[in-house]
Amino acid sequence: MNLLGPLPYLVAGWLLLVGVYGLVTSRNLIHAVGCLAVAQSSTYVLLLTVGFRRGGTAPVYSDTSPRSVVVDPVVQALALTDVVVGATVTALLLALVIQLHNRHSTIDPDRLNALRG
Repeated sequence: MNLLGPLPYLVAGWLLLVGVYGLVTSRNLIHAVGCLAVAQSSTYVLLLTVGFRRGGTAPVYSDTSPRSVVVDPVVQALALTDVVVGATVTALLLALVIQLHNRHSTIDPDRLNALRG
């Protein structure tokens, strides 16, 4: 049961919508990569909301009592994995944008005529 109410879910949805809107309306590939990172940050908020427990402690069971409230370690691992994958994807996309700029001298998606089929 989430004691924070619907606010974190609304924040996650808002971040997703802002990121997707920026991605769709972007006229610059670097801006598009940034918007994709914003959209992915909504998953961080969602995972933190799902794994939150009021009064919860770290999931180290050697120094806690059997009745103490602990947070879910799986959600923490998923959030950490999400951060690492997001950073890797952002770095890869930015490297591709740099290579695209070096070859075509533009980062405007509409001016990339050589890529049209």
